[in-house]
Amino acid sequence: MVIKGLVLLSGLLAIGFILWWFFGKHATATVTADASADLQQVDVEVKGGYSPEQIVLKKGVPAILNFTRKDASGCLDHVVFSDFGINQELPQNQAEAIAIDTSKPGEYQWACGMDMFHGKLIIK
Repeated sequence: MVIKGLVLLSGLLAIGFILWWFFGKHATATVTADASADLQQVDVEVKGGYSPEQIVLKKGVPAILNFTRKDASGCLDHVVFSDFGINQELPQNQAEAIAIDTSKPGEYQWACGMDMFHGKLIIK
């Protein structure tokens, strides 16, 4: 009887963790790019997700996002900006520069190749 109770409790805890992991609100790191008159850049570390997960860019100033994948996971070996038609391979331990069109303000999502990890780009 005690064993069944422990198994049930363990199962409920596992279900709760899974629900929190996939559906819970998590704190997201937001970075505003330092924009000079002619270029703005942000470094993004890819390690179990994206850091920062949210990037604010200034409209009309050319932007470069420098993704460096430190994670060996195959899921994170590509970054996809579907709104910009970008599907870029990210070699491990190497910075990969991605130019972003900042001519239109708005919020744009990016994701890994398997659409499991996400980030947000805000142009204003």
